[in-house]
Amino acid sequence: MSIRQILTHPGGAHKDEFLACCVLASVHRCEIVRREPNDADLADPEVAVIDVGGEHERERSNFDHHQFPADHDPVCALSLVLMDLGVYEDARRFCDWLETSERLDVTGPRGTAAWLGVEPEVMAKLNSPIDITLLRRFASVSEVSPGEPLYEVMCWIGGDLLEYLRSLRERLEFIAQHAEVWEVGELKVLFMPRTEPLPDEPSAGLGRHLEAIGLEETVSGLVYPDRRGSGYGLSRFRDDLRFDFTRIEKEDDVHFAHARGFVAKSSATDAERLRELLLAAQV
Repeated sequence: MSIRQILTHPGGAHKDEFLACCVLASVHRCEIVRREPNDADLADPEVAVIDVGGEHERERSNFDHHQFPADHDPVCALSLVLMDLGVYEDARRFCDWLETSERLDVTGPRGTAAWLGVEPEVMAKLNSPIDITLLRRFASVSEVSPGEPLYEVMCWIGGDLLEYLRSLRERLEFIAQHAEVWEVGELKVLFMPRTEPLPDEPSAGLGRHLEAIGLEETVSGLVYPDRRGSGYGLSRFRDDLRFDFTRIEKEDDVHFAHARGFVAKSSATDAERLRELLLAAQV
């Protein structure tokens, strides 16, 4: 459906409607207006009404959640927009921050802190100046249009989120076709061979692949092509301390080992040599 205007509430801005507007702006490239909707807005399917209006009607492009009962699963305006675009399930699976954002919007920082199992004071420590500035700038305007700096940043945010979700499944399928699980000593390691063309981020998706095949609790390390050289990167998975890559820092074919021991880079390309380095790095 074509959207010619995105409309959300005036006043203070929150992350859920801001991100929902980002996603829709990246798709439709139409103006965003911040005011209360009228009946004509709610009836017009070409006006996307976000986080206000008191109804969730996808066929009319109305995406409010405030009318849902208290026992409804925590969802926010962003959730409803992602559902409409058919990417919500992938977003809940692959975006670890989404459920926390949903709960923050619906249950507030205290309820979210209880769900996370942390003290309420911890929530304020997670605030980012990036979030604060973008939300403050968004709250200060009554409308934002294509070509304006804020609008283009919003499109970057929404476009990157959608691209991540749409490309990750392809990436996971690719990893499934090529990756191998090695047993090295007492530990398991996921090995991703070098392929052509080399992805921009050769290690991207490896953790998600392990989750998909049920090995996220048993694999301790990762080996993947080094995007800056012809060799490989070696790293802990989930910071498993049974690997300490400072133990191999003096090897001739290891040109970098982080002082904290969680990652190293080697010019080695032979699988047997990589196994030797992994074995030597075990604590």
